[in-house]
Amino acid sequence: MLKKTLLNLTVATALSAAAILPAAAADTYTKTKYPIVLIHGFASSDQVLGFSTFYNIPDELKAGGATVYAAKLPGFNSDEVRGEELIKYLDNLKATQGYTKFNLLGNSQGGLTVRYVAAVRPDLVASVTTGHTPHAGTAPADLVSAVLPEGSPLRPIVAGVINAFASLMGGQADALAALNQLSSKGAAEFNQHYPQGKPSSECGSGAAVVDGVRYYSFGGVGVSTNLLDPTDLTAGAVSLSYLGAPNDGIVGQCSSHWGEVLRDDYLWNHFDSVNQTFGLRSVFSSDPVTVYRAHANRLKNLGL
Repeated sequence: MLKKTLLNLTVATALSAAAILPAAAADTYTKTKYPIVLIHGFASSDQVLGFSTFYNIPDELKAGGATVYAAKLPGFNSDEVRGEELIKYLDNLKATQGYTKFNLLGNSQGGLTVRYVAAVRPDLVASVTTGHTPHAGTAPADLVSAVLPEGSPLRPIVAGVINAFASLMGGQADALAALNQLSSKGAAEFNQHYPQGKPSSECGSGAAVVDGVRYYSFGGVGVSTNLLDPTDLTAGAVSLSYLGAPNDGIVGQCSSHWGEVLRDDYLWNHFDSVNQTFGLRSVFSSDPVTVYRAHANRLKNLGL
């Protein structure tokens, strides 16, 4: 009887161990060689109301084995200023943690910021991924520039109000510099200085690898995707500036293209792309968390 009991315990233990092994293996799904650094966009920060701007995404990436950081940069400034701040942040991580390179994932204006860093410091960057980024500028910024043209006496007044608000969030603030860079004219000038990964046509793809850095991009065409999401009101109103052209409420479909285009038609608006607000989105859309996890796995499989 004792022998039979011991045998049963041995078998049960073996079966339990076998069940645990696949689960442990699954925990390396997002374990990239280099850390993943998430970079927020315009008028944002690393956190919103105490939650990650990339809602629930860092935790899920970490659960799969990834090392993840979220940079906090000035929410209202040019990408040269933001980029230099990001370089300081990366150099500090390199010095204190011993990392050699990073996988940079920038949302919205954050995509322009990581492009700047990859252009001037490719030694720090393994890959650049831009999500819903206005590489060709935005219609809303063009509209504001038309209403408040250079030389308008209202322009510095409005900028001053925005800068005062931005100072409460911390960091340097230069709303006019940010606005100029998010316009189609400003974007064209930025692309002239930092063309790495630039598409060969208006809505095409660009080089997948430049200076040893891999370039990826994705975008969406959703606008009002969930009636319970208050940010849909903003997306819906701002999208009118596109006069019916496909957009995510802030950024045009083709403007999101840079490097290797993974996809440009997610049923996401600009806020859904980082899983805001609290994951509210269309029931027919892809799960942003799953998309980010799959991309981390892509980087992992490339040895990045």
